[in-house]
Amino acid sequence: MQFSRIRSGRSTFAALLLLTLFILQVPAQMAARPELSSLTPEEKALVERISLDSLKGFTNAIAADEMEGRGTMQTGGDKAAEWIASRYKELGLKPLGDKGSFLQSIKFRETVLGEGTHFKMDGADLVHGKDWAIVPQTASEKTVKGQMVFVAYGIVADSINRNDLKGVNLKNKIVVMIDGPPANIPKEAWDKQNASQIFRGMIMQAGAKGIVYIGHGREKDPPEVLIDYFKRRQISLADEPGPLPLYPPVIYASSEAAAKFFEKSGVAYKDALAMAERNDFKAFELNREAEIAIKPKNTKGTSSNVVGYIEGSDPKLKEEAIVFSAHYDAYGVLDGKVYNGAADNALGTAEMLAVAEAYSKMDPKPKRSMIFLAVTGEEYGLYGSKFWAQNPTWDIKKVSANLNLDTIGSEVYGPIKLVVGYGAEHSTLGPMLDEVAASYGIKVIPDPAPEEKVFLRSDHYSFVERGVPALMLLCGPEGTGESLVARIKAWEKLHYHQPSDDVMGDWHWEGAKTVADLMGILGLRLSNQEGMPSWNKSSRFGELKRGNTGELPEED
Repeated sequence: MQFSRIRSGRSTFAALLLLTLFILQVPAQMAARPELSSLTPEEKALVERISLDSLKGFTNAIAADEMEGRGTMQTGGDKAAEWIASRYKELGLKPLGDKGSFLQSIKFRETVLGEGTHFKMDGADLVHGKDWAIVPQTASEKTVKGQMVFVAYGIVADSINRNDLKGVNLKNKIVVMIDGPPANIPKEAWDKQNASQIFRGMIMQAGAKGIVYIGHGREKDPPEVLIDYFKRRQISLADEPGPLPLYPPVIYASSEAAAKFFEKSGVAYKDALAMAERNDFKAFELNREAEIAIKPKNTKGTSSNVVGYIEGSDPKLKEEAIVFSAHYDAYGVLDGKVYNGAADNALGTAEMLAVAEAYSKMDPKPKRSMIFLAVTGEEYGLYGSKFWAQNPTWDIKKVSANLNLDTIGSEVYGPIKLVVGYGAEHSTLGPMLDEVAASYGIKVIPDPAPEEKVFLRSDHYSFVERGVPALMLLCGPEGTGESLVARIKAWEKLHYHQPSDDVMGDWHWEGAKTVADLMGILGLRLSNQEGMPSWNKSSRFGELKRGNTGELPEED
């Protein structure tokens, strides 16, 4: 893994002369960006090598219909992995996968609901994927039947003098309840107390045969959105424990289905929702019988991470590496529709490849080695990055940092003027990002939506768990954090994890190049600095060491 050749003084001088000549050929472009004058000649040369044309070409190739949505455990995912491996080989990267290849194989299990699965109400079928879907963790094989009863939010709390379960026998019942919290309880307080889990547990202990969640209209993700996700095939590691058979099924029902639940109760759906807001709510029977049958079908298979490296030029520092990561998987082909995942995350993968291409043309190469890790299975639980972090093909204690490229396309809204550095506050990567962003006249802003917990939700966190400082960027155009979040949310409603996430004609590609530039420069600075980055003592990760295998400190 750690191999390089030591350059003579004469060859180093020749390389520097060529570098100087190269820089002299591009003064006009640099003059257009006077703030870049703070970059070193080596960094300026790197930026010029990050090709906008390559970035476009890589993105369009990865997001093409021919890649069939790059699904984990699907043919399209294998096509994409082989395509990325071919690009690595063309760029001169050395393999870091299995048996001298670029591919690191991972064993997965696919679960779909098979024939015989149904949700019947008084004998009439509700439509799976439209009217209802089951929470995957509760989708073990079972058939349950029972009378339906409405318990509002299922709250049992003396502190507010409320007991939604008082006077009702839940044994052998199908419980219909609202996925809380009520309007008079702040969501932050509800979540902090794990209220949903606690009240759901009480209902299970009372002998309920199943739980059906309905919406109240204030949710960030209404039941219809959750149904769309839960109806899809589920992917897990092959050796990961499946759903616990003792758990009753937990189901989400659409608003249309929920209205049907109440048709024989004497209380309209909208009136039941209003009643549920009152602390003196009393549970009531719906006069409906439900039968729920879950018939899961499991299939085992494999998908691959794609990993290669550029060897560092320093005889000693080349044993340490910076890992660039990006997930190449999307949702593949579902119900005959192709989920091309252009913004999420063909674009991020292309940015990583554009950086790899630029490094490959450097002479001399960066001092530390550069690893490029395209991971699979991210959409189902960060599986590819977690697998590599737990089964690293490079000594994890010698991984300097992780720079993760996971995007939802906010960088193609226009020229980049704002950047959020997820993880920046935890390590010395933060001040480095500040300096590089300032070189581009970009303002570093705090997380504009901390409630989303984005820091925990992408592949960089797999490295944090192993004690490696990590950083992921969210970039956007002129404006505020609030305006950026509003635009992202508008995009999410239409395209996030949907077949419509395609390369768009109005993309501002120069914004994507700026992201690649920032990450490329960060990687180069990390490569050339004397030591590896460290955790800030004030961070909750402050005591972590590279190679960590223990539990992470609790969030404040």
